[in-house]
Amino acid sequence: MIRKLLCAALLLGAATPAFAQPAPAPSPWAPLQDRPTCTRDELKAATAAYVEAQRKGDISGLPLHEKVHFLQNMADIERAAGLWSTALPVANAMSFHDDKRCKTFTEIIVNEGGTPYVIGTRLYLHEGKVIRVDSIVTTTGNWLFNANAYLKYTKQEDWGPLMKYQHTTPAEMIRGANAYLDAFSDKFTDIPWGQPCARLEGGAYTNREGKPDASCEVGIPAGLLYIVNRDYLIDEEKGVINVFCRFGSATGAPDSHTFRFIDGKIRLAHTLNPIPGPQADDNGAIVRPPA
Repeated sequence: MIRKLLCAALLLGAATPAFAQPAPAPSPWAPLQDRPTCTRDELKAATAAYVEAQRKGDISGLPLHEKVHFLQNMADIERAAGLWSTALPVANAMSFHDDKRCKTFTEIIVNEGGTPYVIGTRLYLHEGKVIRVDSIVTTTGNWLFNANAYLKYTKQEDWGPLMKYQHTTPAEMIRGANAYLDAFSDKFTDIPWGQPCARLEGGAYTNREGKPDASCEVGIPAGLLYIVNRDYLIDEEKGVINVFCRFGSATGAPDSHTFRFIDGKIRLAHTLNPIPGPQADDNGAIVRPPA
């Protein structure tokens, strides 16, 4: 019996090299960190530098890691090919900062200069350096796009710091955001909508009349659509959670959803999706094709 066990062990040992897999090639980019380190001041300085970089078309003013990873619409891109290398007349910018996950999210609106854009850019930091720049870029022809309407309604909204008694815990914000995203595949989820609530999607707006009792319960598209690859950023001071995700699969359409929570309820939502689709007009109404 012992001899059989020894023979089996020797055969297994001899076979191991045949099954061994080669080590993966080292990544050319700085690795993402599961517990990054940063300060809120570092994050704010980085977003201020990014907005200025977009105005100038020169991102060199950011504290970039030597192996920083650049993405646009969730695809790898060379630094020089990103929209951040094009000078743009920024009409509005607002930023959110997560000093636990060391991520920032900046929403930039451009409605002049030839080509309009609404851009959502994530910066990932670690030890004072930007290790990832990840932009979702939307423009004319993308889902419900209208930069004039996006600018108009964003300026009417309040995304500033909240009073402490208005705060929502990060866990509740994640649960609430997930409840909304889950509703695309499960129509029975309990979404924590508040009132008034307004949703800005590409340029289409749900509360164009400014009603004090406006609701965001405007319905979810029929069918089953799984929202995957969710990546969270939480600004506790402003009650904001931003989710980068994909529609349908790990290679599906890139998407950004940003929710503003007050007292545990969603009061504002912004969505950016760079897929082809119908447009919105300057007043935020969806432009319907003629019957």
